[in-house]
Amino acid sequence: MRDVSLNSLPPLADELTWLDDPAIVATVVTLSAGALRAVIAPEVGGALAAFYEITPAGALHWLRPAVSTAFTESDPLRMASFPLFPYCNRIRDARFEFDGVTIDLTGNDLRFAHALHGNAWRHPWQVGARTESSVELHFEHVPDARVPGDWPFHYRAQQRIELVDGALRITLSGQNLADRPMPFGMGHHPYYPRTDHTRVHAEVAGMWHADEEVLPTHLGPHPAVDALRNGMSPDAFELDNNFANWSREATIAWPDEHRQLTMTADAPFDHMVIFAPANDAQLCVEPVTNTTDCFNTVGGREQVGGCVLQPGETLAATLSWTPQHAG
Repeated sequence: MRDVSLNSLPPLADELTWLDDPAIVATVVTLSAGALRAVIAPEVGGALAAFYEITPAGALHWLRPAVSTAFTESDPLRMASFPLFPYCNRIRDARFEFDGVTIDLTGNDLRFAHALHGNAWRHPWQVGARTESSVELHFEHVPDARVPGDWPFHYRAQQRIELVDGALRITLSGQNLADRPMPFGMGHHPYYPRTDHTRVHAEVAGMWHADEEVLPTHLGPHPAVDALRNGMSPDAFELDNNFANWSREATIAWPDEHRQLTMTADAPFDHMVIFAPANDAQLCVEPVTNTTDCFNTVGGREQVGGCVLQPGETLAATLSWTPQHAG
């Protein structure tokens, strides 16, 4: 069955009322550059709480903004976006084989039947260097055998979040601090405003079909592949699927509002997830380095993604979101 807690979240108000709460304001970092603003919540999984533009009519949101319960309940799923380390999406039955050993993540999060999104999003991040328009966030995971389902590798993750050249830019990096090789993937999980007129444009090679537990079964054609080329409505299909070998550029457009947001990614963000459940206000178009269950899925590296970091090795790559107004 699908994870009900992921697919049944209530619609979020298109407001920033939590910015009036001194207790919340004290915990966030607000970046500014011209009319653009980005609000980061380091204590809530290093998440992005809002990305918006100040206009005479008020805040124009480019990502779905968080609401106050996201802060009071420390829930990144109700934020605008959050980082994914050291892998993206689900791991079947919370287990996989690596280097001759069974990695058991059972108990990683009892809300979900399968291990989900790694562990960095469940912990506070530390604030590092900071300017008016940029901030660095750091998270270090030290494995603890006493914690059920704990990721058994020592690693460090970093985000550099900045407003530059009229865009939101996030550089993600992960470093293996263990004394042995570590399987690895990373990504970000952005939510977008979803309306009747929203369209998603992208060039993709194929879609990973999934079973009833949202785990991949095979890579192949799907009508969504062609629909994305022409601008797909989130209502066209019920999706929670990985798309392989995208062009590393996607545009989320609101033609009735004469605006669009273009997301671009460096390699190895060669995979993209679209989460567009039926009869739901949510829409995610996620840049990731690995498909769901990549450590178990059979296929070539170019099809499933992910990598192995050697001791001391670092992987870094950049994502950006550029707002545009038409007419």
